[in-house]
Amino acid sequence: MNRPLRSNFPRGSYPWAVRNAHWRALGIAEEDCDKPKIAIVNSSSSLAACFSHLDGIVPTVKEAIRAAGGVPFEVRTSAPSDFIFAPGARGAYMLTSRDLVTNDIEVAVEGPMLDGMVCLTSCDKTVPGQLMAAARLDIPTLMLACGYQPSGEYEGEHVDIEDVFIGAMHAQMGRLPMERLVGMSREAIRGPGVCTGMGTANSMHILCEALGMALPGSTPVAANSPAMFDAARRAGQRIVGMVSEDLRPRKIMSAQAFANAVRALLAVGGSINCIKHLQAVATEAEVEIDVYELVHRLSVQTPVLAAVRPVGAHTIEAFEAAGGAQGVMRQLRPLLDVQALSVSGRSLGEHLDEAPAPDETVIRPLARPWAERPAIVMLRGTLAPQWGIVKAGIVERASRRFTGPALCFDSSDAAISALQRGEIRPGHVVVMRGAGVTGGPGMGGGASRVVFAIDGAGLGEQVAMVTDGHLSGLVCKGLVVAEVAPEGAVCGPLALVQDGDPIEIDLDEHRCDLQVEQAELQRRREAWRTPALPYDRGWLQIYRRNVRPLSEGAVLVQSPLGGKP
Repeated sequence: MNRPLRSNFPRGSYPWAVRNAHWRALGIAEEDCDKPKIAIVNSSSSLAACFSHLDGIVPTVKEAIRAAGGVPFEVRTSAPSDFIFAPGARGAYMLTSRDLVTNDIEVAVEGPMLDGMVCLTSCDKTVPGQLMAAARLDIPTLMLACGYQPSGEYEGEHVDIEDVFIGAMHAQMGRLPMERLVGMSREAIRGPGVCTGMGTANSMHILCEALGMALPGSTPVAANSPAMFDAARRAGQRIVGMVSEDLRPRKIMSAQAFANAVRALLAVGGSINCIKHLQAVATEAEVEIDVYELVHRLSVQTPVLAAVRPVGAHTIEAFEAAGGAQGVMRQLRPLLDVQALSVSGRSLGEHLDEAPAPDETVIRPLARPWAERPAIVMLRGTLAPQWGIVKAGIVERASRRFTGPALCFDSSDAAISALQRGEIRPGHVVVMRGAGVTGGPGMGGGASRVVFAIDGAGLGEQVAMVTDGHLSGLVCKGLVVAEVAPEGAVCGPLALVQDGDPIEIDLDEHRCDLQVEQAELQRRREAWRTPALPYDRGWLQIYRRNVRPLSEGAVLVQSPLGGKP
């Protein structure tokens, strides 16, 4: 090691002495205490398949760290899985857990002043939570994607967790036999790992690589595959070199790197949840960029080059075999900043020079994309003064403009009950509010359930939906404007909508408008009172009272970009 380590204290000092006593009891030799000390951040849990295999990866990483001259320490964080955490507090623990992971890491790594981290990335919220911690602590960090789960087959047809989620709401609407749903649920997941398809987890794994924070060529990857364990060995070895070189996240995660990540997100038609997560990472890294504006600006220049479920028909396995993230970035090369740095210590361009050509039947070139129009469309207007987001997909719509009367609901249960009673009819714009970062809190509220219930009722293309809630990364159905900001709970325009108000959504003009006179809206605003917000205790109370708006990534810190604390 050619530089001082922050983890080393003067021999005989209080911190040295008490630490030495503990570590000798753990079998760590005294001479090892001067080596780089590396945290292996592990969110293992037996609650969900996403995390169930992580304990089996740790020994490989530990062995590689030791072989490279470092000392590994495994630390634990919360392990949130949306499908498992969704029932509690109407889903409020899902997004809020992201920031809990960030703070878990700060406490576990910054307290003992460890020198670097390898983060075992898995389900949706752990990936951004770990990236946010890397940006906040700014110590050498490497993201290790721990892979996607194998999906199954039921009655001769492919079935995965997306099919089960959709099927559950179709069954609730009476469109799918219960016995078929039960059969699908038994076969959908056949091993550990994150959801198959281009949901939030796989999208975020790819963005880790596009940001430069994961080893080139390591995403996506099948869980427990030889490729995953090879990446684990290389990660353990490389992190010690990063500590020696003092290669830190804020040097890697530049404004140019975020632009590369946005390009990659658009090219794979990834999860819209990645937008707020990237903004949160940028806020923690003190990079002064507006990711929402960046998505809007780059979307018209970045065609869809891969069509993985739910955007297209390809599987994540086919995408990985075709070249994965590196294959997409090789096709995107003319649009990327190839000088951006990677955890390898080399530039993106150097790695793309060495990357094999992708299989163009799966990952198409810029001249022959799957879709010229963006799969993600950013909207603004009188109903969404900041932003609303549409996962438009790649299927051409008969009309990209929808105008209809609002039908308003303050919960997903109320909307689904109205749907079952036949009150939601063709031409309606379903307004579901109270599901934002404050109102949920943490965007809990089940907006995705309403989308799939509308689809299950056979109304998917005949109604539109506008919500301040977020959508599962697996949602790509109907015309849904999600994450509308400002949210209803803080008297955004969504709070002022009444049944029958005309709403216009125009994808080509990037507009989402409430067609009500300003004088009438002002009258409603003056009469509006803050609603009683649910789940205002414990962790959810801490979150609600400290969360920043979506424009800052819904983080729990004061943004350097300004705004009240």
